[in-house]
Amino acid sequence: MHRIVDVFPADAQDIPDEEWIAHGLAQSWVPLSKDGRIKTRDVEIQPVLDHEAVLFYLDNQQLRSSDMVERLDARRAEIYQAVTKGGPAAYAVRHDRIECTWP
Repeated sequence: MHRIVDVFPADAQDIPDEEWIAHGLAQSWVPLSKDGRIKTRDVEIQPVLDHEAVLFYLDNQQLRSSDMVERLDARRAEIYQAVTKGGPAAYAVRHDRIECTWP
């Protein structure tokens, strides 16, 4: 796992989403966001299209960090299958499943 803070200062708060997404995809990383609205913004989803990649986002931005980790861990097998299937696609990571929400 790679954390955005390891690459961009201040947890990438001053970095456009499309930049950190493109950087991660160029490294063959799978992006994870707390903001599902990324999939609705053309400029931000463009790197996912360009790389025919898969992006995941948590469907609840209010989760505690420990709950986020638990949710991702619980959905690990489904996430792996979605990555293997390829993209472009965006998936919501819900408490009981992952769900393709884009395109």
